[in-house]
Amino acid sequence: MLAKRLLVTIILLPIGLVAIIAGGWYLTALIAIFMCVVAWEYANLFRAGGLQPASVLVIGGTLILLIGRNINGFDSAPWMISLVILLGMTYHLVAYERGRDQAGTDFAVTLAGVLYLGWLGAYFISLRNLPEGKWWILVVLPAVWFADSGAYFIGKRFGRHHLSPRLSPNKTWEGYFGGIVVGVLLSALFAAIWRVGAGPDSAITPLRGALVGLVMGILPTLGDLGESMIKRQMGVKDSGKLLPGHGGAFDRVDSWLWAVVIGYYMIFWLWS
Repeated sequence: MLAKRLLVTIILLPIGLVAIIAGGWYLTALIAIFMCVVAWEYANLFRAGGLQPASVLVIGGTLILLIGRNINGFDSAPWMISLVILLGMTYHLVAYERGRDQAGTDFAVTLAGVLYLGWLGAYFISLRNLPEGKWWILVVLPAVWFADSGAYFIGKRFGRHHLSPRLSPNKTWEGYFGGIVVGVLLSALFAAIWRVGAGPDSAITPLRGALVGLVMGILPTLGDLGESMIKRQMGVKDSGKLLPGHGGAFDRVDSWLWAVVIGYYMIFWLWS
């Protein structure tokens, strides 16, 4: 399992790094492709549990929010979200008229998918578009991975007390706090390395990297647990089988969806 994970990471990492460095439409295209797969998996998760969200609207709504964020930031979001709400209600009204008794619940799941995946997913682009964004995103995203990896290895060795027995029985408090420490230390190191490339006047410092690592170690775990909640309610182990050893695309970005929005506002409010 670990070997498969490492192989997939080795293959995908260069693609992601090139897109992050290039930014603009290159990054938007990569994020759009990946998040549309996530949206498709999201819809299928709920279908496995007997619900019928409008897959085309979840995927389409996610796509237009990502494209709009790249074109003009947050300016186009109000009319895009309004359009998706109206189309979603129309779609599920027709479904109810045709005999779908749970169409109201389906409508809620459709809108939740667009907002959770499209609105939050677009912060990958917003974070990259901040001043020094290509360096900040290379602090924020690895911080999650550092914390997650630290939690896994420390929890496996020292874990005794379950963090969330119903949602994720393998997570422990020992692993959680150990992951935070690892995230802080390695994020500070990465920030110091990126500062060399960004220049001496950069806003990125080891201390700020450590603060990002602290926040990324504490909060994005909730994204992982949130997806676990959906999967357990729907009776599904993984969101998909796209990535050997990793599961589905949703399984890979569940924590990052929290990280990019939290990281964006943290950096925007404090250091931009």
